[in-house]
Formats: sequence, structure tokens, C-alpha cells
Amino acid sequence: SACDHPQESESPPLPPPCVMALRAAALRHVRPIGAAAARSSGVRSFSLLAQLSDADLTEDQREFQSLARSFAQNEMAPYAAEWDRTSHFPVPTIKAAAELGFGALFAREEFGGTGLKRVDGAVIFEELSAACPSTTAYLTIHNMCAWMVDTFGDDHLREKWLPQMASMDKLASYCLTEPGSGSDAAAMSTKAVRDGDHYIVDGSKAFISGGAVSDVYLVMCRAEDGVVCLMIEDGTPGFSFGNNEDKMGWKCQPTCSLTFEGVRVPVSNRLGGEGDGFKIAMMGLDGGRLSIGACSLGGARQCLEIATDYVKEREQFGKPLSHLQSVQFKLADMATELHASRLLLRHAARSSYIVNRAIYILLLRHAARSVSQSVK
Repeated sequence: SACDHPQESESPPLPPPCVMALRAAALRHVRPIGAAAARSSGVRSFSLLAQLSDADLTEDQREFQSLARSFAQNEMAPYAAEWDRTSHFPVPTIKAAAELGFGALFAREEFGGTGLKRVDGAVIFEELSAACPSTTAYLTIHNMCAWMVDTFGDDHLREKWLPQMASMDKLASYCLTEPGSGSDAAAMSTKAVRDGDHYIVDGSKAFISGGAVSDVYLVMCRAEDGVVCLMIEDGTPGFSFGNNEDKMGWKCQPTCSLTFEGVRVPVSNRLGGEGDGFKIAMMGLDGGRLSIGACSLGGARQCLEIATDYVKEREQFGKPLSHLQSVQFKLADMATELHASRLLLRHAARSSYIVNRAIYILLLRHAARSVSQSVK
């Protein structure tokens, strides 16, 4: 009977062959090499997986990657911890990044931009964020604003702002989130009332990256015929800032609330037409999510590299932790998730279909978070 001869439980299904191959490759690159050898080898872990991830990069993209990695390691990584500890916003460093073309990556060259594609930006931002995710995240926001001006602004706004945004002599912030509605653009309460050739803006925004530091703010407001996107300059009468938010991390990136009390903004400072603001805001975020996904990827990669170096050097019971098979399996799984995340991000960057992008980025964020939280 069934009681006399209980059925054996089914074994869990094996991972797909490609996943098993990646795990095997990852394990080969975390085999113990001894503390002294680990310190002297100078080769980062999981180099094979990195080669697999980069196999489809063009020669130009490899150049962008090398340039960004060199800048990140020399100009950002040595100072990132101190920037965070002292809440210092490294303006000279981001201006130096702009000299390499990182200030307006996706804007047209005729207005001072670099004219790159989204996948190029993903490669660059991963390298920069491996050194400092917080500073890189602001760079992605500034680049998103520059793309919005280039795509939806008229020639007057492009000529006025883009060259200075590309050089980062003028910094920009994206302003959608509000205290009561969050990032729900359909429920925003900040209003822009038409008064001749000006709008009168009243309301507030919350958690704005670059607040009180940026020179121009791309602000979403509700107008009579729908949402508008207005460029509001720092120093405009009636425009003020709250205190810098006290955050647990990303402290080198200033974040604060904005208040608008009867702020007069020229109609000529509007991106697109009246009623186009919602579309502009969403299209800006569509590209911005790719860039912030690259920030998550770079941070997770650095976590894995630090953890891998540590287990090679840390000894327990007379041998490095990297001798323990359980540790090897853990790192192999982390490396596999990281590799998959990178492929997802770059596939999303190449995709023109918004729903696909959203799915890929959601999976990427989950995997990157999993890798980062595994480093304890």
C-alpha cells in the first residue's frame, strides 16, 4: 500500500545548462590561490564572466568602458567614502567627468552633447558607480535632464542650456516627486497658471536630487490643458529650498524639498507643448531607469569583488575561507546573478519596447539587490 511504501519526494529540477556552465566558470575563478598570491596577482575575480558579459561590446564601447573605469578608479574611488562621510558633493569631480563627455551622453553633438546610445551609457555608468554609486546617480539624473532638453526643447533652449549642461557648468535636476503624491504624475498638485507670456507656479516638490545645488530644475506642473514641464532657474523670486535630507546613504548627493510661491516662469522655458509634460516626464524616466539600473549593477559588482578578495585572504581553521565549498557556491551564485543582471540591462538598453524595458529593469534590480545583500 501507499502507507507501506511511501513515494520518494521528487528531486528539485536542475538549473538550465547555461546557468550550470556559468556557475562552473564562476567556481573556477574563486578557487583558493592563497593570501599572498591573491594580494600579488593584481587580477580581479570572475574575469571570465566579465569577458562573457562584454563579448558583444563594440570596439568603441570597450574604449568608453576603459575610459570610465580609469576615471572612476583614479578620481572617484579613493575619495568616495570621505565624500559620503562628510556629505560632500564633489562638483569639481563631476565637471572633470564632463570633460570626458559624460555630461550630456545622449544629447546631440551639434549642441555639445556626446551623441551616444543607451547601451553606451549603461557601460559607462556601471564603471563609474563601481567607484561611487551616489555621485554617479546624480550624473545619470543630469544626463536625463540634458536628454529631455535636447529632445523636447526648441532651438533657443537647446542653444542656451545644452552646451553648459554638457560641460556641467550648469547642473540640472529632475522634479516630479511631491510630498502628498510621490511620483504619481497624474496626482500632482503643483500648479502652473498661465499669465500672458508667463506661468505662475505654486506648490512643492520633495526628495529632489541636486536640490539647492543645481542651476536649473525641470519641474512638472499641472496647467489648464494638462501637465507642463518647465525649466526653472535657481534664484528665481519665490523659489526656495528646504534643508538637506538626513539620509542613511548616498549622502554626497544633496537631496531636499523645493517650494514655489508665485514663481513667474517664461512660457519660453517650457519643454514641448502644454499638456506634453506627462509624456515628457515618463519618457525621461524610461531612459533614466536604465541608467540607475547601471548604478545598481556597478555597486553590486564592487560588493562581489570585495567579498571575493576577502575570502581569499581571511583564514579560518588554518586555511582561507575560499577553501570552503559553501563559500564558493555562494560567490558563484552571486557572480551568476551579476552576469545575468548585466545582460538584462544591456538588452533593455537595446530594446525600444517600453514594457520589455520595465521587465528587464525590475529583474535587474532584484538580482543586484540580492548580490549586494549577500555581502554581510
